[in-house]
Amino acid sequence: MTQTNVPGTNRIAAVFDARSSAGQLAFMPFITAGDPDVPTFVQLVRTLGAAGADFIEIGFPYSDPIADGPVIQSSYTRVLESGTRLKDYLAAVRDLETATLPPLLAMVSYAIVLRRGPQAFLGQLAEVGFSGLIVPDLPGDEAQELVQLADATGLALVQLVAPTTPERRVQQIVRNARGFLYCVSVAGTTGERDRLPDSLRSKLKELREHTRLPLAVGFGIRSPEQIDFLRGVADGVIVGSAIVRRVAELANADPQGRAELLQRIGEYVRGMATAAHALAAR
Repeated sequence: MTQTNVPGTNRIAAVFDARSSAGQLAFMPFITAGDPDVPTFVQLVRTLGAAGADFIEIGFPYSDPIADGPVIQSSYTRVLESGTRLKDYLAAVRDLETATLPPLLAMVSYAIVLRRGPQAFLGQLAEVGFSGLIVPDLPGDEAQELVQLADATGLALVQLVAPTTPERRVQQIVRNARGFLYCVSVAGTTGERDRLPDSLRSKLKELREHTRLPLAVGFGIRSPEQIDFLRGVADGVIVGSAIVRRVAELANADPQGRAELLQRIGEYVRGMATAAHALAAR
């Protein structure tokens, strides 16, 4: 998998290369920044890293997300209503000593990028320790300017591809992609599903013909069986709603209850990471 002179891209590529060489999938959990509060968010990031996550995707709360289902939307609402703001969780990430953690990726609306100023915002992300970002509402074939800024800042700008993306647009998106391709498993919003579509494997095989970038699949994944379904056609899996739903239980728990819930979240993530990492041995 091709490396570049972009530090974030190189760090991401190194993880995928290591897992691919071992015949394994990389595992990427998603949590919402500042959810349910900043100190617990910090504990969650550390818990995910200790549980075997290869990357950690962090969603930046936004009042009008376009691709997130009700579980993640509710987490965004919790954070926004609590008064926690961007500066608060960026400061928390800075204090995490991210060099000791898996690569962090920000999932952020383009409206936030524009409001802050693309160059200044990307500089903030790099400064606090992010390796890359995903901007779901910026079409990949229109992302050239932001790609150039991200490259110059040392960040990988990851692009999304959906099952309905026409082949012509796939070719344009791939040209602007860095780090890996985020492959949406189904049309629609995020959320846990009982099974992935049978057509997904063939879609991933078709996509492989267009790029050597790693393919990481998200939307709907919640079980080791779904991870097993992706063996041989994907390089990584992304799990969000199944984790964020568990995080929601932390909001009203007492200190002892929070400790137990954090432990259970860690156990769930460890089980999913183990399934991804043990895939070749099955």
